[in-house]
Amino acid sequence: MAPTNPYNGYRDQLATLKETGKRRWIYAQKPKGKLYNYRQLVSYSLLFLLFALPFVKLHGEPFLLFNILERKFILFGVHFWPQDFHLFLYSMITLFVFVVLFTVSYGRIWCGWTCPQTVFLEFIFRKIEYLIEGNPAEQRKLDAQSMNLTKFWKKMLKLSLFYAICFLITNTFLSYIIGVDKVLKIASEPISQHQTGFIIALLFSGVMFFVFAKLREQVCAMICPYGRLQGVLLDSNSIVVAYDYKRGEERAPLEAGEDRKSDGKGDCIDCYQCVDVCPTGIDVRDGTQLECINCTACIDECNSVMSWLGKPKGLIRFDSEKNIAEGKQQKWPARKIAYTVVLSILLGVVAVLFASRSDLEAIILRTPGLLYQPQNNNAISNMYNFKVVNKTTKDVPIHFKIMNHEGEIKMIGEEAKAHASSIKEGVFFAILPKQEISSDNIPITIGVYAEERLIEEIDLTFVGPN
Repeated sequence: MAPTNPYNGYRDQLATLKETGKRRWIYAQKPKGKLYNYRQLVSYSLLFLLFALPFVKLHGEPFLLFNILERKFILFGVHFWPQDFHLFLYSMITLFVFVVLFTVSYGRIWCGWTCPQTVFLEFIFRKIEYLIEGNPAEQRKLDAQSMNLTKFWKKMLKLSLFYAICFLITNTFLSYIIGVDKVLKIASEPISQHQTGFIIALLFSGVMFFVFAKLREQVCAMICPYGRLQGVLLDSNSIVVAYDYKRGEERAPLEAGEDRKSDGKGDCIDCYQCVDVCPTGIDVRDGTQLECINCTACIDECNSVMSWLGKPKGLIRFDSEKNIAEGKQQKWPARKIAYTVVLSILLGVVAVLFASRSDLEAIILRTPGLLYQPQNNNAISNMYNFKVVNKTTKDVPIHFKIMNHEGEIKMIGEEAKAHASSIKEGVFFAILPKQEISSDNIPITIGVYAEERLIEEIDLTFVGPN
């Protein structure tokens, strides 16, 4: 007798909810297969980078730092200041367009392969669960039994490890905000000196613990805005994890000695392995669904069954609904090519903006409220205020030069030097001979030099006598 699909109402309710509205806990079978091995490689590489990068430094500064409190941002060893906000704005616009176009073309690969929620849950917390509580059948049996010593210590050990890892992740994120040196210094000091911060870290870890111990896949289906947008962004041309119903139907259990083709049966033997291994509890054979995160666990499981049956792999695969409906092989339609070109251009534009970003920026303004000043040798001067932002990690000598007139710059006070990661402010006189002044308001261009390198030319006005 064919097994009954418990999720026939998948269009009306989430797979994680019962008809009564109560939570249906997902006991996902441990995946295995080629794609899962690739996911492990990607996920553990990302986890290694997450925990290792706070310790990486360049010229004594963190390789990555997002100190919102002090408005200090370091990206790949390069300092970014509030003056670089336009780069952030362009990047956010590009990211938004990128997410839309990428999802329309390639589906939710991000969700299943690189999303922190998936990486943490599937490759840290669920691994611990398998190790302590056993396979899904053993987990289900453990949850169903009344509390005893075995159940108590297994649950306490699991939950304690969950919270410890959440606290570690919290401190790792904190290292990207204030720097790993400060985090280690705080950790070495008495808690009484950092009570507020410690309580905040405990609360944040508690929220994360609740997400991975209780909410789990509900985050993807009910909370994550990107997941909710899937129904709007995907269409029949999008590449998704899809079931080839033309090849698989009519599905029926395997029987000894049968000729499935002559009996009108498809390649799907209704074994439910694709459902058992799904971390969100859906049946991929019902079509594209909100809960699907394109983790490819069902592809690996189905390919394993097809290999055992001696059938071609790919009954469940990455493909578009349109290709399956028309019986075509996966290909690159014109729209997808166009979107990919647009994505490449957007990434190129952002890369050029970041590459062309100046390490030094200067602002020069004529001192307000002052007219010209007569000087010796039949010359006229104007006073200017300057501000130089040094985004580098070394001190840089600064000097100025008049570019379009004969004249000189006379600094007021000490020689200008922009110290590392700071703003240098000062005042100077621009002095022009009277013969260079043809009217009471002439244009003047001042070049800003870092040592001998011209970094910027600034157009100003020079006020002279009538």
